[in-house]
Amino acid sequence: MTRQVQSYGHVVVIYGGHSAEREVSLNSGAAVLAACQRQGLEVTGYDLAEGGVAGLQALNPDLVFIALHGRGGEDGCLQGALELAGIPYTGSGVLASALGMDKLRTKALWQTLGLPTPESVLLSPEADWNEVADRLGLPLVVKPVHEGSTIGISIVNSRDELETAYREAATFDTRVMAERFVSGDEFTLSVLGDSALPAIRVEVPSGFYDYEAKYLSNETLYHLPCGLDAEQETALGELCLAAFEAVGCQGWGRVDVMRDAEGRFWLLEVNTVPGMTDHSLVPQAAAHAGIDFDELVLRILDTARERG
Repeated sequence: MTRQVQSYGHVVVIYGGHSAEREVSLNSGAAVLAACQRQGLEVTGYDLAEGGVAGLQALNPDLVFIALHGRGGEDGCLQGALELAGIPYTGSGVLASALGMDKLRTKALWQTLGLPTPESVLLSPEADWNEVADRLGLPLVVKPVHEGSTIGISIVNSRDELETAYREAATFDTRVMAERFVSGDEFTLSVLGDSALPAIRVEVPSGFYDYEAKYLSNETLYHLPCGLDAEQETALGELCLAAFEAVGCQGWGRVDVMRDAEGRFWLLEVNTVPGMTDHSLVPQAAAHAGIDFDELVLRILDTARERG
């Protein structure tokens, strides 16, 4: 695809910020910035922690690539500021970003629409831990409602561990949830525009796809092709696109799914600003579809330009 790089104008890649995912965001932003530079775009990298929205506006961007993971960048706050400033940006809008960042409300929406997602409950310091375990079964998963990159997440195998897991997650978020554990294979499906990219099956030797397995370990395996037959992968793609669209997401993103022993898919969460590091899943899926990293970045920019 031939493009006139001048048509993008001045692109600002936003990364960093103050969230718990700052380090991952810095890596994503650096990769995106380098891709834009290789393609000859007029581009500036900007750490939002350095000067906030005012500093961004002073750069006078024509288009913003959001590589800011977590709260402040993925939750609708930055998107709202860009809307008010009239600056086109990549990814989902204000409402979808805010909703996608809230795992409990995303799951509530999916449940209302009949989309499969594991049962979950909101926890509190006064929770009856035995009642939670009875309702969801053991093991179960405890996680912050508003964090990504599996930050603060625990797999709880006994009732005695539940309160400790809650308190650990609560150091990252004022809202903490427990979710029924789905034993099986983990899949992730990336969305670009209105199309699903090839699904990836994630295999972790430890059995837990945590922060270290995502970003630091070289032992995590990413299976492409994912091992599903054509009919199953089509069904997974349709489910994830329905989940993505239900939240109102746009441009690009990623949906994470578990497949249980009976072959049923269960939606876990949607990511509206996925990682773009050398360990990240969207670039891997795109590469399998014949889209190299630089082309992926340009196509994401195209979705923002078309919408803007």
